Amino acid sequence: MTTPDPHGVLASRDRDSRGLLTPKPLEELVALDAEHVMQTYGRLPVAFVRGEGTRLWDTEGKEYLDFLSGLAVTSLGHAHPAVADALAAQARTLLHTSNLYYNALQPKLAERLDLLLTSATGTAGRTFFANSGAEANECAIKLARRHGQANGGPERFHVISALGSFHGRTLTTLAVTGQPQKQETFQPLPTGFRQVAFADLAALRRALDERVCAVLLEPVQGEGGVNPAPPGYLAAVRETCDEREALLLVDEVQTGLGRTGRWFGFEHGGDVRPDVVTVAKALGNGVPIGACWARAEVADAFRPGDHATTYGGQPLAAAAALAVLDVMEREDVPRLAAQAGARLAKALTALEGVAEVRGQGLLLAAQLAPGRDAGAVANACLEGGLIVNAVTPTALRLAPSLLVTDAEIDAAVAILEEVLLRDS
Repeated sequence: MTTPDPHGVLASRDRDSRGLLTPKPLEELVALDAEHVMQTYGRLPVAFVRGEGTRLWDTEGKEYLDFLSGLAVTSLGHAHPAVADALAAQARTLLHTSNLYYNALQPKLAERLDLLLTSATGTAGRTFFANSGAEANECAIKLARRHGQANGGPERFHVISALGSFHGRTLTTLAVTGQPQKQETFQPLPTGFRQVAFADLAALRRALDERVCAVLLEPVQGEGGVNPAPPGYLAAVRETCDEREALLLVDEVQTGLGRTGRWFGFEHGGDVRPDVVTVAKALGNGVPIGACWARAEVADAFRPGDHATTYGGQPLAAAAALAVLDVMEREDVPRLAAQAGARLAKALTALEGVAEVRGQGLLLAAQLAPGRDAGAVANACLEGGLIVNAVTPTALRLAPSLLVTDAEIDAAVAILEEVLLRDS
């Protein structure tokens, strides 16, 4: 029995010599997308078909410098050979079994993450694996509520976060996200979430009453505009949480694993020592995976059946993540990110049309001079072969591969400079 193909789509899918589908022209892809894909994205008019390192190629063969990394995901660059080899070998061995059983890779990956986080926090812990940053944060919130109610009674389930934060798009992570414009369409949202101004310790202390089980913060607000926590703030929050018997949850989905020039963004904040840390984006270098780590005493609040996911920590994703960590440790990517970030920040600061550069490591925002439209500048950069995005209406976000070269940084800045001078 043949599968119906009324539009002749399958018949048109000719393959190249490697057995890969040859890409369709952009116009055809746009039409297919409009007809068959839910229209939740405001896509730009380009479709990428191949990547290598910090470079991408589109359906027309045009080359781009990728200084966004799929939103800080491909931190080792595209098609890294170590990750590709690990994926190919695992795909031919075992893809999936479910978490009803042990698999040979998940505990090894948990051990590797625990070693990194024990070094950063001084405390050993345990990890739950998910498929994304939102799901990792969902786990963190559920764990915090379970811990809070077990230790402080049924009313201790509230979570405080910061205005301008972004923690995901599930209903719960949207409720904890401090961006009301993203929440309006989906009311009513789950209750028990409060937002205070980012870096306002007094406001946080006022909000942190006996019903609060946890505070959830990003070391750098990525989607909020690349806003780093000021010196001493996270350490002061840690002290406040200790005073009020609340957990400190740190969202490292965008900042974790070398992006800021340290293994974790909270390490810039002094003696922070979070109770729970979430990571995702860079962990799989493009393979969907997320992780929620908690120090052992907190992790013990979960019992079998309290939380689960079908795909979390499955062999394919775990193989990719183990390969990623191998490369990151061998190359010492935090050091590389710190060095490359300093070079990029210095070059951006010198550009006419850039009023300020903020961020840490290779998670940077170029705040444009008054009158500049970041969206228009990002679009012009795309036309010029540079991928960045308008993280706010007046600021560009740059998050290239942590293995980016000096020559690639210089070439990217030259494209941006040409755009800013042309549009001044």
